[in-house]
Amino acid sequence: MTTVLVLHSVSLVRSALAALLRSEGPFDVTSAGWRTASRRAESLRPDVTVVDVDCPGAAAALASGGNADRQGLPSTSRVLMLASAGTPGTLHRAFRAEARGYVDKGGSPGRLVRAVSQVAAGERFIDASLASAFMEADPAPLSRRELSVLARAAEGDSIAEIAGTLHLATGTVRNYMAAATRKTGARNLIDAIRISRREGWV
Repeated sequence: MTTVLVLHSVSLVRSALAALLRSEGPFDVTSAGWRTASRRAESLRPDVTVVDVDCPGAAAALASGGNADRQGLPSTSRVLMLASAGTPGTLHRAFRAEARGYVDKGGSPGRLVRAVSQVAAGERFIDASLASAFMEADPAPLSRRELSVLARAAEGDSIAEIAGTLHLATGTVRNYMAAATRKTGARNLIDAIRISRREGWV
């Protein structure tokens, strides 16, 4: 039996995804929102974690990359991303987070079931419809840490909250914010967040 954790910020969507997987394969499925993701991941230790790359909570988790400190994404689980071909920047961000599979959200339910099975078996899965988007994806001009700080800021966290979450000094957080603003060519931090969201970096 393959254990699967479905993470999504919308309760109805994650419940529907979990129900689909339970009905179509030999999967033991649990679903959770981002607020309880870390706790569920720690207790469940899933074989596969399914994440919608466009969810608000996914931005901060993916910005940390493929490290053990990526918030909400268990380091021991293989990650499967639900993505859209129209947002190549988010695909690049998912690739940096070392996701093992990528499923087009516009595809059939059967594709998701197949992807979970392949990723659980240690294989990679990339929907053909997403292949060209991968090639179009431009790398973000920001460092991994700058992306982490910007993603937390985009979620509405204060400088003190970001410092506490990422284990940084408040002055260091301000420096990363300033660097992100400069590198994106933005007028200010809010503009940097807008540009980064448009490009799919956070």
